[in-house]
Amino acid sequence: MSILVDMELHLRPETESRIQELAAKTGRAADELVEDAMAGYLEELSKTREMLDSRYDDLKSGRIKPVDGEEAFATLRRKSQERRS
Repeated sequence: MSILVDMELHLRPETESRIQELAAKTGRAADELVEDAMAGYLEELSKTREMLDSRYDDLKSGRIKPVDGEEAFATLRRKSQERRS
């Protein structure tokens, strides 16, 4: 299956410059670099979404218990203080 999407991107000049510089250094086309970057970003975003959904399901079902934020920070501060001593 192939989906044809003709899309215009509006990038900051600094970002466009970095892409063009990398394209020149690697000998790859700028659009290929952008395509690879977007594919990697979307894959990572998908994995993160799956992980968050799974964690939410675990909390909702009671398989795991939430951690009190203040308690967690207090524990981290105490451990940090112990290491300094």
